[in-house]
Amino acid sequence: MCDHYATAQELYQQGSHLVSTDEKTGIQALERTHPTRPMMPGKVELREFEYIRHGTQTLIANFEVATGQLITPSIGPTRTEADFVAHIGQTISIDPDAQWIFVVDQLNTHKSESLVRLVAQLCDLDQDLGVKGKLGILKSMETRAAFLQDQAHRIRLVYTPKHTSWLNQIEIWFSILVRRLLKRASFTSTEELRERILAFIDYFNQTMAKPFKWTYAGRPLVV
Repeated sequence: MCDHYATAQELYQQGSHLVSTDEKTGIQALERTHPTRPMMPGKVELREFEYIRHGTQTLIANFEVATGQLITPSIGPTRTEADFVAHIGQTISIDPDAQWIFVVDQLNTHKSESLVRLVAQLCDLDQDLGVKGKLGILKSMETRAAFLQDQAHRIRLVYTPKHTSWLNQIEIWFSILVRRLLKRASFTSTEELRERILAFIDYFNQTMAKPFKWTYAGRPLVV
């Protein structure tokens, strides 16, 4: 994982994309029942504790490791296998002939049958994929993950080890989103929430985006 991060700039110069990808689920569209009173000299901001729930949205985001930009975000009400596959397809479509490496966690939707079929199709791999639950590449999550990680493929995934979500750089960006936008905001609908997240991403890309300075080299942490 850390070796991939260390070579991100070199890969990018060669026309390859190393992206850190994950879903942020259950983003709530909360509307404060009364307007927030702004900070004034000698007084802190006063925020109403009561709120109205307007539903939730899921953000599927890609952090381009070499540039620090968010590319092709997807926002919708669900986080399904179909949602993730559509997101990956949408992402690859912006540079369809390039090499793509997606850093993801080990969620089952990141090892799905439909994702295997998408990668096989986009990589022009004419081979028998087998039958889900029975044989071949599609037999199990383990066999599907092995296929999706194959370094011979132009499009492949790199999985973080279990219980190490902090290794996925998109998690750092999600914390920026929470602090800069979500934590103190009020939204009147899920549509407003969606629009403001997309607007924040545009603002971030134009004014704040830069590669994270990754210093962890993969050595075991001392407890």
